Amino acid sequence: MAKPLALRAPSIRPRPHAASAPALPEFDRLIHERLRLGIVSALAANPSLSFADLKRILQTTDGNLSVHARKLEDAEYISCVKSFERRVPRTEYKLLPAGRRALARYLDQMEDWIRLTREEK
Repeated sequence: MAKPLALRAPSIRPRPHAASAPALPEFDRLIHERLRLGIVSALAANPSLSFADLKRILQTTDGNLSVHARKLEDAEYISCVKSFERRVPRTEYKLLPAGRRALARYLDQMEDWIRLTREEK
């Protein structure tokens, strides 16, 4: 009968450059999601946008836009004002100061990522 092979733990050697690699920034997960980033970016470029405008710009569904806008509203990144225009409901969104600051931080972090990945080694 053959002897069973002894199992060895694989040797784990740190890569020489891993210790000196700069830490990459942690993104704001709330804004990093594609549709929420689109909402905040569109509102940063406009004083306000209606639900229909955002839906058209972002090419998304009512339900998807509603869910993501609500998350941004809950975080107080955007405001939502509902009204009626000739008996037709109108929902208007605006970017709040906290949302503008969060977007600025996110863009700074993205620029850091880009800079770090383009640096010559």
